[in-house]
Amino acid sequence: MMETPLNAWMLFDHSPRHAPGAALVSRTPTGEVERSTYADFGRRAQQLMHALDHLGLAPGDRVATLAWNSARHLEAYFGVPCSGRVLHTLNVRVSPEELAFMLEDADDRAVLVDADLLPHLEQALALGSSTPHVIVLGDRVPDTSLTGVIAYEDLLAGEPTDYPRREIDERDPMGLCYTSGTTGRPKGVVYTHRSTFLHALAVTSHAGMSIGPGDAVLPQVPMFHANAWGMPYAAAAVGAKQVFFAGALEPSAFVDLLVAERVTVAAGVPTVWLGIADELARRGERLPELRHIICGGAQPPRTLIERYGSEFDIPIVQAWGMTETSPLASVAWPQEHMRDWSEQEITDAARTRAGLPLPGVEVSIRDEAGADIAADDTAMGDLLVRGPWVVDGYLHGLGTENFTSDGWFKTGDVAVASASGYFVIADRTKDLIKSGGEWISSVDMEDQVMRIAKVVEAAVIAVPDPKWQERPLVCVVLKPGEELTVDDVRDHLLAGGFAKWQLPERIEVIDAVPRTSVGKFDKKVLRARFG
Repeated sequence: MMETPLNAWMLFDHSPRHAPGAALVSRTPTGEVERSTYADFGRRAQQLMHALDHLGLAPGDRVATLAWNSARHLEAYFGVPCSGRVLHTLNVRVSPEELAFMLEDADDRAVLVDADLLPHLEQALALGSSTPHVIVLGDRVPDTSLTGVIAYEDLLAGEPTDYPRREIDERDPMGLCYTSGTTGRPKGVVYTHRSTFLHALAVTSHAGMSIGPGDAVLPQVPMFHANAWGMPYAAAAVGAKQVFFAGALEPSAFVDLLVAERVTVAAGVPTVWLGIADELARRGERLPELRHIICGGAQPPRTLIERYGSEFDIPIVQAWGMTETSPLASVAWPQEHMRDWSEQEITDAARTRAGLPLPGVEVSIRDEAGADIAADDTAMGDLLVRGPWVVDGYLHGLGTENFTSDGWFKTGDVAVASASGYFVIADRTKDLIKSGGEWISSVDMEDQVMRIAKVVEAAVIAVPDPKWQERPLVCVVLKPGEELTVDDVRDHLLAGGFAKWQLPERIEVIDAVPRTSVGKFDKKVLRARFG
C-alpha cells in the first residue's frame, strides 16, 4: 500500500478540485452575508501561505487567530498548517490576562484578528505579550494603539494563487488549542496533521456527524475552540457547503440563516438549541431540510431532546468529547436493532447517552483500584480514553498526572457503562456530591429538575454540610412570572426516582446560570457565591 502522508494537504486539496462551486456563506457580527466558493477559498488560502512566507515566519512557528466563524477563518485553518506552521486558535471570550498568558505561553509569532476583536487583543498585548505581526481580517485597519498592523486583504493582494506542496511529516504539529481552564491555568493541546486528518474522516462518517458532499453544514460551535468540533475540516474534506454565523447568537437571525441556506447538519451546545426552539415555536416554523443536530459541550436536557423530536421532527444527537480528544470521541446514534422501537425507548437507550465511541477511540471506565467496572447501567467509575486523536501530553510537558503508565488519558469525567455499548457521563469528578459517604450525580439531578415546566435551566452544586459533608443545592432559572419552592423540587425529584436522602434542602432562584468561555455551566462561580 502507498505510504501517503496524512497531512493538511490531504484535507485541503479535495474541495477546490472536486467541489469548486460549493458555497461558503458567512454572516458577519453586523448582519451582512458574504458569499464565496471553494474555488475562491483554494486560491485565497494559497495566497495566505505565500504571505506567511513573506512575513519571514519559519516552519513550525505558531500563528494565532482571534476570530469568529467565517470563510476568512477557514482560509487560516488551512493556509497556516499547509505552509508548515501551527494554527493556534485563541478563545475570544477569555479575559485579557488569560489571552496574554496564551499568547506568551504559545510564543505566537503572528495573530490574525477580526476587526471588532482588535481592542481585546490590544488589552492583552498591553500586559506585556509581544507578537511581531498583527493582521486584521478585513480590507482595512481600524484605529488602533498598535503599530505595524496589516489589513488581511492587503497582505494577500498580489500573492500567487498556487503554492508548492511542502513535504510535511504527518506527525508534525498542525494545531494548538488551550483547555477552557475551569481550574488553574489552561493547558495547551497540540494536534498533529495525522490526528486532525483521522478525526476529520471520523466526523464525516455516519458514526460521527454524517457529513457528505450533499450537505450544508452550520457549526454554531466556535472555530476558536477545539476546531469547531472538527466540522470545518470534515466539510472541506468532502466538499460540503459551509455556513458560518459570527458574533453573539441572535435566535431570529440564526433561524433565518438555517432556512435561507437550507442547512442539513448543525451543531452547538444545549443553550443554543434552547433559544432556537423558542424562536421556532414563536414563528410556528419547522426546518424540513435540517436532518439532525449534533449537541455537545454539556448533556442536553431530556426535555430538549424530546421537544425537538415531537415539535420539529428533528433528532438531537448527543456527542461527547473534550479539547484533549480533538474533540469528538463518541456520538449517541441509535443502533440498528432499535429501528422498530418507540421514540421513548430510543431516547432512554441512546439519545440521553454520551454515545458510542467512534471507531479508533477506546473507552475504559475504572473503579478507584483501576479495575474496569461492570457495564450494568449503575456502577460509576473514572472515564479514561485513548486513540489516534487523543492527546498524549500537554504543551511544555505539563499535566503528566492526567496520563496513566499504560497509555490512557484521564478525562476527569465520571461515567456509567451499559451492556449495549453506550456510556453516560454521570458527572465531572469535581462536580459529584458526596453526602454521607454516598455519591449524588449533579447531572442527573439537573436533568430531572429541568423537566419541571416552570424551569428554564438548572445547575446543581455541592455545598458543605456539618453532618453529611456535602449536600446538593439546586440553582434554577425560572420562566417569567413563575415561582418555585424547595418542596416543589423535592416532590418532583422523588416522583422521578430520587431517594429521599438525595433530595435537596435548599434551592436558589438565579437570573442566569454562569458559563465558561466555551458555553459550559461554570459551577465554580456558583460554588463561590453559595458555598
